[in-house]
Amino acid sequence: MGDNGDPFEGLVSLAVARTGHVAEVTLLGPGKGNAMGPDFWRELPVVFGALDDDPEVRAIVLTGGGANFSYGLDLPAMMPAWAPLLAGDALAGPRTAFLKDIRRLQDAVSAIAATRKPVIAAVSGWCVGGGVDVIAAADVRLASAEAKFSVREAKVAIVADLGSLQRLAGIIGEGQLRELALTGKDIDAARAERIGLVNDVHPDPESVLAAARAMAEEIAANPPLVVQGVKEVLSVAAEQRVADGLRYVSAWNAAFLPSKDLGEAVQAFMERRKPDFQGE
Repeated sequence: MGDNGDPFEGLVSLAVARTGHVAEVTLLGPGKGNAMGPDFWRELPVVFGALDDDPEVRAIVLTGGGANFSYGLDLPAMMPAWAPLLAGDALAGPRTAFLKDIRRLQDAVSAIAATRKPVIAAVSGWCVGGGVDVIAAADVRLASAEAKFSVREAKVAIVADLGSLQRLAGIIGEGQLRELALTGKDIDAARAERIGLVNDVHPDPESVLAAARAMAEEIAANPPLVVQGVKEVLSVAAEQRVADGLRYVSAWNAAFLPSKDLGEAVQAFMERRKPDFQGE
């Protein structure tokens, strides 16, 4: 970030613009499909913390640059930091460092939910893995007709640990969440609307972004402190449940994430083939 007090100077993975009382945050990558690498995880809490502190901002639109919202975690970019844990026979030191890193990423996503300003996610194209974690932390989700969603972590030998498993039950219900998380399947925008993952589906990326901006303007026209109070009251019941779930899954993954199946998932991804999981 810059030295002149501008929290948005020098951003790499996010772009921030403001029109009147509405801020717009756009995912930029730099990984393909706005994949979420180290820059994203560093910048996300800074951006949403600054928007929370800005009294001129009353509502936030969150969207993806280009054709997709996000392909999710940028595994090649993130793997080097996790190498000591994945090397095998990791003792307490690497596991503790990994636990700390998971909780840092969790806190970055939770910065979206914690901001007092309502957040509307406008989703086009693919929204996968970490992308679903991010939109689950928003207040409202809208999609374009070609959008596709996937809680895909199980397919790459990972228990999703950044908020989808904790937040989506309150959005789409337990049964729908279990199906999506256990299968790792892709669903289209029509199914996402039917189960309540998104409120509305719009014909194309331009119209869903316009709808998100219009909703943000409608919210911003209301008394700002009342809007913030409504969000706080609506959120209070879920906050402790989500926090407890995040804490548990971070400890679970620090203990159990390293596996031959995870190595096979990474190798299969690099070789562009179907993985062969053995439960080891």
